Amino acid sequence: MFYSLIRPALFTLDPERAHGLAIRALKALPRGKPVAPGGLLETTVAGIAFPNPVGMAAGFDKDAEVADALLGLGFGFVEVGSITPLPQSGNPKPRLFRLEEDHAVINRMGFNNGGAEAAAVRVASRGDRPGVIGINIGANKDSTDRIADYAAMTRIMAPYATYLAVNISSPNTPGLRALQDEGSLVALLDGVLEARGSEGPPVFLKVAPDLQSADVDAITRIALDKGLGALIVANTTISRPDLVSAHAGETGGLSGAPLKPLALEMLRNFRKASGGAIPLIGVGGIATAEDAWERIRAGASLVQLYSAITYRGPGIAREITKGLEAIMQREGLASIAEAVGSE
Repeated sequence: MFYSLIRPALFTLDPERAHGLAIRALKALPRGKPVAPGGLLETTVAGIAFPNPVGMAAGFDKDAEVADALLGLGFGFVEVGSITPLPQSGNPKPRLFRLEEDHAVINRMGFNNGGAEAAAVRVASRGDRPGVIGINIGANKDSTDRIADYAAMTRIMAPYATYLAVNISSPNTPGLRALQDEGSLVALLDGVLEARGSEGPPVFLKVAPDLQSADVDAITRIALDKGLGALIVANTTISRPDLVSAHAGETGGLSGAPLKPLALEMLRNFRKASGGAIPLIGVGGIATAEDAWERIRAGASLVQLYSAITYRGPGIAREITKGLEAIMQREGLASIAEAVGSE
């Protein structure tokens, strides 16, 4: 209710400035307690116990500044980043656009972040505080060897991550999505897994929603062959469904409500291709408990959101988890795992 009152004022600000204010507010305000384990929504994926299946997607906390504050808002896990080996400023501004009429966002940020060294200090300073923290890793825009960048990021971040998310699906770094091609992907994952070693955290792979069926089959086969922990389906889209906002023509990745049908379809495609043999994390257009439940029934073991917090406010994780608990009680289910892929 409070957020609904202040949102009009926030929306008068440039979106990137408003986001910066949100980060500063989360750093300054008292930190809530993370979700306690053992509740109705607890689930295990890739050997990790998640207190609930609702996570903050990468992109919100690019520099790992407010992970514990986000856990205190009721998220079951937080994925920070994308983080690159060297600091980079990203693409020229303006590069973040609210599509209010569409409940959507277009971004062409370009992996702007302070680099691995600074982020590693922050995540290391968490010590033994509880919470599932995924670290989303990327490559520098001007890198001459992007596979080496991912391997370096793996070595730096593996000691601090509950899981590592390999992001090769951002549309805002030229040529990055080419790493989803079969040969490139095998080489990339070989480099990451060698750098992680046998004792490192699970490796997840974040894919684009703009894939062909042959791509889905190849990525699934490779992910299973390499023993990945999960696939995150999906990143922002370069497609443009029917949009009414004045910013509809901006270049970049589209997220939010218009992405929902495409992301849901892609999740179903990966579920069909894998036969449930690899966990899937559903992301893209999730804003309500019903959205999350639909994605779970379509095959997602976990879900993530980001754009929806812009429109729904910081209470969204608790709203969705409360709704999921009500749905599970209505359906007579004892665990989220019973619902995964049940549509």
